[in-house]
Amino acid sequence: MGLTAEKVTAVGAEVADDVGLHRLTMAQVARRLGVQDASLYAHVRGLEDLRGRIALLATDEKTLLIAEATAGLAGKDALLAYANAWREYAHKFPGRYAATQAQAPAKIDPELAAKAAGPRRAIALTYGMLRGYGLAEPDLTDAARLLRSTIHGFVALESSGGFAHAREPQASWLWSLNALDHLLRQRSAVRRANCA
Repeated sequence: MGLTAEKVTAVGAEVADDVGLHRLTMAQVARRLGVQDASLYAHVRGLEDLRGRIALLATDEKTLLIAEATAGLAGKDALLAYANAWREYAHKFPGRYAATQAQAPAKIDPELAAKAAGPRRAIALTYGMLRGYGLAEPDLTDAARLLRSTIHGFVALESSGGFAHAREPQASWLWSLNALDHLLRQRSAVRRANCA
């Protein structure tokens, strides 16, 4: 079969997208690969290790998608491209996306996590986009948390059918991003005024 940890992770990610991260089992991954369950343990330590690997894989994928979407953009254009790419990834790959939100760093193999560039790249990309608004610490950290909370909260509610109102979610999505852009620009203006 030529099994590797990477192949097991990739198939695990596919299964997670199909059935949901919380329903992912080693047996399902083994079945999809056409091997016995025990064969997987030569490549991953168990289900928690597999979920951690899926989280790192997904972080790499999502970060690359966002980087491509925001390349050469700044301010509101970058914000919209960033948020739209994030939302697109979350809807296209729900199991992988769930892994990026649910996997505690402590449960990821420290050696594997140390080699993974995705999480560091994701932070650098986010902070770089927010610096385009003229923000500096501690505003950068607060803005990054607000950005993640806004996007993830919207995506989570949308995915679970939480928007039952007749108004199209897309209209509310754009309204939310416009409000976020306005807030970030206002905060930047206040900071400049305080530094003058």
